[in-house]
Amino acid sequence: MRDGTGGRLLSGLAAGAAGVTALNAVTYLDMIMRSRPPSQAPEELVGKTAGALGDHDQDPNRRSGVAGLLGIATGVVTGGMYGLARAALPARTRVPVPIAALALGAAAQAASDVPLTVTGISRVSTWSGSDWLSDAIPHLAYGVVAAITFEALTS
Repeated sequence: MRDGTGGRLLSGLAAGAAGVTALNAVTYLDMIMRSRPPSQAPEELVGKTAGALGDHDQDPNRRSGVAGLLGIATGVVTGGMYGLARAALPARTRVPVPIAALALGAAAQAASDVPLTVTGISRVSTWSGSDWLSDAIPHLAYGVVAAITFEALTS
């Protein structure tokens, strides 16, 4: 099954979970090194989305918990989608790990940043270079770890 679509999907989901762990580790290390607070944007997105759906329970602890779970889900689903995309390629097609890492990192970053931009919570056009690095480096770590894990599980 590891060579079929189901196996590639499961491998992608596992790779995404490994990537999320790397993303979180790099993010927390950045917070430690620069003594910066965590981003409030994911919690704002949860609050804005819940409000739009008629749920006005704005408990900050719930928002924080939902935001964290959505971040994990985003990374796992991104990995799963990569696994499905790889299953759709001819069996002998090889994707170099650096290309896969960049694609996975960019996809995860887009999956995180696009909803924030669409809802007006974040305006990437106003980000500084430091802001971009704070966002891109953890997502690149996600991509590298997810790509390596996927290859290890499917080789």
